[in-house]
Amino acid sequence: MSSSLYSSDPQPTEVSMLLILDPTSGTPLVSQIVEGVAQAIQEQRLRPGAKLPSIRKFAESHGVSHFTVAEAYDRLVARGCLNTVPNAGYYVRGQVAEDARYEEDAPEFDFDAHLLLHKAFQPLGMELRPGIGLLPDHWIDSEGLLRGLRSLARENPIQYGNYGQSKGNQRLRGKLADRLADAGVAAGPEQLLLTSGASQALDLTVRYLVQRGDPVLVDEPGYQHLFLNLRLQGARLLGVPRTVDGLDLERLEQLASEHRPKVYFTQARLHSPTGTSLSLAASHRLLQLAEKYDFLIVENDIYADLDPSGQLVLANLDQLARVIYISSLSKVIAPALRVGFIAAHPELIEELVPLKIVSGLTSSELTETLALDILLQGRQRKHVRQLREQLSEAHESVARRLEAAGLELFHEPHAGMFLWARHRAVADATQLARQAKEAKILLFPGQLFMPDGRNVPWMRFNVGHSLDARLYEFLARQN
Repeated sequence: MSSSLYSSDPQPTEVSMLLILDPTSGTPLVSQIVEGVAQAIQEQRLRPGAKLPSIRKFAESHGVSHFTVAEAYDRLVARGCLNTVPNAGYYVRGQVAEDARYEEDAPEFDFDAHLLLHKAFQPLGMELRPGIGLLPDHWIDSEGLLRGLRSLARENPIQYGNYGQSKGNQRLRGKLADRLADAGVAAGPEQLLLTSGASQALDLTVRYLVQRGDPVLVDEPGYQHLFLNLRLQGARLLGVPRTVDGLDLERLEQLASEHRPKVYFTQARLHSPTGTSLSLAASHRLLQLAEKYDFLIVENDIYADLDPSGQLVLANLDQLARVIYISSLSKVIAPALRVGFIAAHPELIEELVPLKIVSGLTSSELTETLALDILLQGRQRKHVRQLREQLSEAHESVARRLEAAGLELFHEPHAGMFLWARHRAVADATQLARQAKEAKILLFPGQLFMPDGRNVPWMRFNVGHSLDARLYEFLARQN
């Protein structure tokens, strides 16, 4: 659009609007209208309550079709720029100021469980977010997404407009079963249940396995969303300390002997927040203890694709006898692609299906088909290799810079997303996070990851988001 000029009738009835459209532009006419009107509202040249020309009048005065104007007005309604009043027309709703709302929210958050639950993925007015649990935007498989969306656009949209299958897209379940077989886990498509991300998978297993008052083993530190879910279910959380080799097995056996838990929720490799993975010996011992004390293991393996070692997982050693395996495609493709899955004994899967239907009917056939298309493109392996290389390089850089700034590392995994570190000169990581907040840096202190919420000196660093020099300048000032 070359330019846009508006003139407003002083009468409060209807705005007389002249918008200059360029039919030779590469920008579609619908988009030119939408952006022109939205800009005028943003700049307050069209004020709240002003009535826009009717579709017929706008089309006649600008020499475009009624369909073009109708689609543009519908998009503006969807964006919150316009209201439609039956038998009266379209009226300006007012400015949509998402950024302003975030700025208002920023001073209100504190470092507690609700930060991770409600606000961790919002900007919060922070310029740096080195503790966040996402990959940088420019590291996701944007090309794969684009190709997949184009492929879907060529299909008949009707097939994606209805509910999908109760267990999820059958072809995608077959593809994921093949991937598990490549990792040494024998599971047919009937043993897989697709979910809306790994979060729903965890929620289903929590609701199926845990009743009020049940003792439940969890990693310490571990996944705060899981802790909140378990507390809502009324569980008693028993923290199993993470070590460099993965687990404090003596403490695990003590807890299992005293409390006789029904289930242990754990991340066997590239654990968040410590970055640790279970050694083969620790994995075998864990399965022995599960057999001895008769508890199940829910293995949350959402970072599987980031592990270049191809390390054996609990599901591999156990072959889904006591292990319920959960993973996701969201971490390496894109967070918005909410596709996770559960692999387990066929009878357990059949019992989880009604819970899935009750909580959300079916998972999205649209996103599952998109995920399948991306996996079938043949470029996903290359993308994952590149991602692993980027993370490995970032690990080396961030580890050395953290040490130079006065921090001690818990472990160096050289893979995955996270490093767990503490500042040698600072005993209270939460207080340090509050000081960082004033510098517009969002640190994630260790208390966010503890089952009992107690304060610890450790902090989580996402290596992909910890490459900015301002982070290390702030940390070095604390010495």
